[in-house]
Amino acid sequence: MGKKERFAFYLTPEKKAILERRYQEDGSRSMTAFVERAVDFYLDYLSANDAGLFLPTSIKSYLDGRLGQLEERLSSLTFRQAVEQDMVAGILADAYQFSDEDLRRQRAESVQNVKKTNGRVSLEQRVRGAWEEDDEWQD
Repeated sequence: MGKKERFAFYLTPEKKAILERRYQEDGSRSMTAFVERAVDFYLDYLSANDAGLFLPTSIKSYLDGRLGQLEERLSSLTFRQAVEQDMVAGILADAYQFSDEDLRRQRAESVQNVKKTNGRVSLEQRVRGAWEEDDEWQD
């Protein structure tokens, strides 16, 4: 460890009392060591630009667990939705003969519809849109 320099700073009496109490609770050898660790922590916090690195372990663990559950649920729902979509596509492909041009046109139209509705497409809107050309897709 390098040579230390004396550095004066001013605190209110209330802050000084809290500092004296907390450095003893922390088990630091001295107030200087406590303040130095606090400054190191804050400087690392500023450098990291990520408060998640400094969350208490219990909160981080809880958040990781909840995010893991959410990821599992979303993965399961996405898989089930993909299976249903594949079933519908298979039924349609078996029932109708679409040309490559029909598929390209439908894909372009579907992309536009999803973009217009920000992904909130419903069958009712789709059916209405087929008969009402000037119908807005927004809810």
